Amino acid sequence: MALSRRTGARFQSAIWPGFVDAMTGLLLVLMFVLTIFMVVQFVLREEITGQASRLDTLSAEVAALSRALGLAEDRNADLSARVGTLTATLGDARARAEEQAALIAQLRTRGSEQDAALDAAQGRIASFEEQVASLLAERDRALGQVADLEGARAELMDERAALDLALAGLRDEIDAQTEAARLAAARREALEALVADLRARETEASAAQAALEADVTALEERLSEEEAARLTEAAAVEALRDRLEGAQAELTAMTLALEEERRRAEETLTLLAAAETAQEDLNSQLAQALLRAEERAAALESTSGSLEETRAALAGAEAHIARLEAQLAEAVAASEAEALDAAEVRDRLVAALAARRAAEADAATRLSAAEERAALLAQARAQLSTQQAATEAAQREQALLNSQVAALRTQLSELQALLDDARARESDAEVQLQSLGNELNTALARVAAEERRRRQAEEERAALLQAEAERLAAEKEDLEKYRSDFFGRMRDILGQKQGVRIVGDRFVFSSEVLFSPGSADLSEAGAREIAGVADILLGVIGEIPDGIDWVLQVDGHTDDVPLMPGARFADNWALSQARALSVVRYLVDFLGFPPDRLSANGYGEFQPVNPADTPEARAQNRRIELKLTTR
Repeated sequence: MALSRRTGARFQSAIWPGFVDAMTGLLLVLMFVLTIFMVVQFVLREEITGQASRLDTLSAEVAALSRALGLAEDRNADLSARVGTLTATLGDARARAEEQAALIAQLRTRGSEQDAALDAAQGRIASFEEQVASLLAERDRALGQVADLEGARAELMDERAALDLALAGLRDEIDAQTEAARLAAARREALEALVADLRARETEASAAQAALEADVTALEERLSEEEAARLTEAAAVEALRDRLEGAQAELTAMTLALEEERRRAEETLTLLAAAETAQEDLNSQLAQALLRAEERAAALESTSGSLEETRAALAGAEAHIARLEAQLAEAVAASEAEALDAAEVRDRLVAALAARRAAEADAATRLSAAEERAALLAQARAQLSTQQAATEAAQREQALLNSQVAALRTQLSELQALLDDARARESDAEVQLQSLGNELNTALARVAAEERRRRQAEEERAALLQAEAERLAAEKEDLEKYRSDFFGRMRDILGQKQGVRIVGDRFVFSSEVLFSPGSADLSEAGAREIAGVADILLGVIGEIPDGIDWVLQVDGHTDDVPLMPGARFADNWALSQARALSVVRYLVDFLGFPPDRLSANGYGEFQPVNPADTPEARAQNRRIELKLTTR
């Protein structure tokens, strides 16, 4: 047992320098990894600071864009109000046009009634003329027959007077019709002037329509320019996306390199695994934050360009709407003038109802003028429909601008949300980075303290082992001294006694001396032999110092011959243990040997001193050994 302890001490002493070298190498690798981590942490912190400043700049630009968007929304509201006013004006113009159409239909109906009245008046005049002719013939016959018709003269005179009165009335009526004809001629001249005015207005409306077509062409050109600008922006966005993909590949390579460093660090020191994992997560989050910041910058640039284009489009739309308002005002004025002219025509047509046959040609002329006026009104209505279509186009353009402004507002809100999210994530990443740095510093301090404690414990343990080895060496020397004295005395006492011999540091008793064959009961002769040895031991152990932890080891051995069936013990192993225990119990029970200094062991046939298959060899293997040793 002392030999095994000595061998273990030498092995531990041989391991210690290699262990110190291994720990020194691990510490060097740890310092190298920590240096790389601190450099990467510094670079990432600088990148985060630059991202924060760029995000502040982007926030200022977003605020400016928000203010510009508010101004654009105010202008849009004004334009919407103006469009509503124009729509109401167009509705009024349509209502007036419908009233004028109804008035024209009414005037045509009244013209037909006047024609019928003129035909009736002409029939009555013809009947009056026939009556006058018959009366004149009767008067001539009366004058020729004065004598015959004296009685009827008075009646004829009365009838003549009545006819004269009727003729006077007819002359008055003819004079009134002549005056009405003159008035109708004047009215016809006024209508011709009105038609000329309407033709001039039609020319102006054609010019306005040409201006509207020019505006539409300009808007189409502007839309093509905007489409080209959008294509340019799309190409710029694609190039930026390619650049971002390249940056993503670089970041991925950096992440893989950091992952490899983290794996090596885990293999080097398991205490840095959590810190390396957190560093990898932080790198990925920073890469995502950089990518999102660049995407937001590109989105803000495109939004700025879109806002400028929207402003230009709004300015063009405002100018176009102003022109439409002017044209609508002119159309409304023309409609009002036409309404006034229609009222005058209606009054004149009412006055012309009393005209007679002399005004028939003038009535036909007025009818053609009315038809021409209806054609002019149709042209005016077509012009109004054209203006209405232009107004509807302006409304559609305004709706498109409103949708674009709403889309820009949505994009701005999304960009603001993305900026807020990026700021929150960057703040979280900064806090996480600081916490990871603190945790890393704490872990490093803990590792250093643990290393110091472990080193101190190793030193203390080495000192204790050294002291224990020295103590055991001293005890061994003392025990060897007492054991040499003990064995010297035993050699003198035992001499040439049969069945007992000293082999090295052990007493070897033959089993035939102590036990009967197949039995574990100590014989009387064996008891005497054991008692003699015990007396010497008891005399020697009194001189052994208390500091030596000694023990008397009793080992039982048998030969390899199996026991007979039905024997007391199952096999030779149990027999050897029982014999060793029998010796120990005899020493304790009968000789007063201290039990804490005894040890009983059975080895059976498995540790022979002579492996030969002979009776002499088997006799040598059947033995009890006593060995004085330390624990």
